[in-house]
Amino acid sequence: MIDTRLHKYPLLIIAGMVLTISGFSQAPVFHAPLLLDTSGSAKTTTDTVLRIRNLNPYFTLHVDSTLAYNLEINKNPTNYFWYLKNSPPGMRINKDNGLLTFKADHSFFLSGKLKYDYPYKINVGVQNLNDPSEKTDTSFTIVFFTTEIVPSHLKPSVQNPLFIDEGDTVSFRLECETGSFPIEDISFFSNIPIRNYTTVKKCDDEFTWSPSFDFVKETDSAKQRLVQLSFVGINKFFIKDTTVVRIYVRDALNYPVMLDEYNKTTKAVSTYILQLKYSFVQLDKQVKNNKTTRTSFDMTTAGTALGGTICSSSASVGAQTAGKILPSAGVALVPVKETVSPPKTAEQNSASLIRSSIKRLEYLKAENSLMGQKDLDIVKKTNKLKDELRQTEIQLIDVPIDENNNMTEEQLNEYFNSKKVDKKYRLKSKKS
Repeated sequence: MIDTRLHKYPLLIIAGMVLTISGFSQAPVFHAPLLLDTSGSAKTTTDTVLRIRNLNPYFTLHVDSTLAYNLEINKNPTNYFWYLKNSPPGMRINKDNGLLTFKADHSFFLSGKLKYDYPYKINVGVQNLNDPSEKTDTSFTIVFFTTEIVPSHLKPSVQNPLFIDEGDTVSFRLECETGSFPIEDISFFSNIPIRNYTTVKKCDDEFTWSPSFDFVKETDSAKQRLVQLSFVGINKFFIKDTTVVRIYVRDALNYPVMLDEYNKTTKAVSTYILQLKYSFVQLDKQVKNNKTTRTSFDMTTAGTALGGTICSSSASVGAQTAGKILPSAGVALVPVKETVSPPKTAEQNSASLIRSSIKRLEYLKAENSLMGQKDLDIVKKTNKLKDELRQTEIQLIDVPIDENNNMTEEQLNEYFNSKKVDKKYRLKSKKS
């Protein structure tokens, strides 16, 4: 039996059927809510608040495709106009009917006006032409994608490979060729451990490194060492791009340390020269005093012999007797001379040897002086001075060196370079 009470509400039954059918439809159908009055009949409420009925909050659009979407409101569109804010280049909306159109042209992305996979938030609104207070503002998001992926690449700002010396500084910028998805993080590693370098984390960071003077080992071939620097860039999808910079580090001279070594060597040579000069002065004085003593004996002997000769020719008998005695007295002085003042042959030879050694060291010191601010032959010159100093010390190992001298450097140089000393020890050529 059919319930007769349903005949009282035919409008309610029809509305329920419509709502049931619309629940299975893909396109939503909007209807005003239904209410029952006191008499039991349905009535429709008035929709007074301005709103957009079919706004899609999120759009994804392929490159070179076209978007056409008609926005609708719940009121008569003839009295309203549409507008956009923060819209990307090329997006438009019909101010009369709310038709949203956009063509994602590929040129926008090539020129950099638009980006892939970037959410663009766009403000859209509609306003009453007669009543400015009646309006509504909302927003939606649009993202562009493409199936043509342009990879991003790392690119160092230097040519590959690099050749540097120990102690030098290598510095270059790590640039990025941005493709569809930019590189967001950069990691770094090398084939051998290095120190004192700047960390690179993102594009356009600068890498700086200075190898120490002991970086190249003796076992490395060709006196150089290869360092491979690998930089790995990663985008947000963990797609990697790797670039490798090869650096050949050549063995170089630690000039500040070597300069200090050279200065120490020259100072040691100068000190040893002064010690030799003082020893030379002492030996030369001994030879000089001995020579003076022997000359006095020789003059006395010669005077005695001459006096004897004179007395022998005298008419006086006593004088003749004295003339016979005096030569014998002169002969007797000869062994006394040898006993009192023997020849200083060893001292004479030692003084000559010391003087020649001093001359040679002074010549080598002047010959191996540094030229310019950075003499590349500093190692060779330092080793030369060391070798000569060692050989001289071995050659004069028996010569007593007195470090506590009572003469200044000026006094030693004045004595050593005097004309008398130079004439005394100068070699003389035999005349034919």
